[in-house]
Amino acid sequence: MGEMVSVINTVDTSHEDMIHDAQMDYYGTRLATCSSDRSVKIFDVRNGGQILIADLRGHEGPVWQVAWAHPMYGNVLASCSYDRKVIIWKEENGTWEKTHEHTGHDSSVNSVCWAPHDYGLILACGSSDGAISLLTYSGLGQWEVKKINSAHTIGCNAVSWAPAVVPGSLIDQPSGQKPNYIKKFASGGCDNLIKLWKEEEDGQWKEEQKLEAHSDWVRDVAWAPSIGLPTSTIASCSQDGRVFIWTCDDASGNAWSPKLLHKFNDVVWHVSWSITANILAVSGGDNKVTLWKESVDGQWVCISDVNKGQGSVSTSVTEGQQNEQ
Repeated sequence: MGEMVSVINTVDTSHEDMIHDAQMDYYGTRLATCSSDRSVKIFDVRNGGQILIADLRGHEGPVWQVAWAHPMYGNVLASCSYDRKVIIWKEENGTWEKTHEHTGHDSSVNSVCWAPHDYGLILACGSSDGAISLLTYSGLGQWEVKKINSAHTIGCNAVSWAPAVVPGSLIDQPSGQKPNYIKKFASGGCDNLIKLWKEEEDGQWKEEQKLEAHSDWVRDVAWAPSIGLPTSTIASCSQDGRVFIWTCDDASGNAWSPKLLHKFNDVVWHVSWSITANILAVSGGDNKVTLWKESVDGQWVCISDVNKGQGSVSTSVTEGQQNEQ
């Protein structure tokens, strides 16, 4: 298949320290970055340009992650930091302002992830204090908080929502019925576990499943977007250098089986799915990004690798992705 990835744009962020995360918005026109320099920056990257739109200051420590909300809620960005805070930023009339600050954690907040937009504006936050908090926008500037205490002993490193579809919905959804959404998300922690959480009918969150395969801290989890098939898929990566692909074929969501994608020689920090859920990007301690795809016989194969630049963010496109399905 050969080399299929090309770096199409490099953004010099002018961050004064290491960049920890970079996320494109829904339309791919804006890039948000965050850094140990305590700032969050937003760039307009249309037509290969890179115009700094906002330099957001409000955190008092390294900022680990940023997450864009769905544009139906306006231009909203969440960030989380070592300073124990989660900040929600919103653009009003061309100006970015802090709209909410969540200070309910006792230690570094390592991960933020917005729920599928169908549920409303809900943010999951995972912290080194072992807890996961869920912030729900209830209107008029108010956010309601639910907290799962002791979700992971010695800390939670990552949270990722399940897509808002009933698995297999394209196959057997009665027409005209409102789908029966069950809110679920995955988390990864310093207890080497991935846990799956489900909202009960009374609105409380309950641990549904523990997925065990890693032998060291789980650094990231990524629930794959659904393309309407009855299978659910989660990718996980760890300090142990391993990346697993977890699949569940039964509707109850109880029987998950892991498949080792690859064992790297160094920590693997992040895993991220393409929108069509058929390509997984993996970034590790060797400063490389590799792209993986499942072959017809169910094996995961590396289709490329990209060296990450120092102090800059590369946005790469996967060519031929649409016709390679």
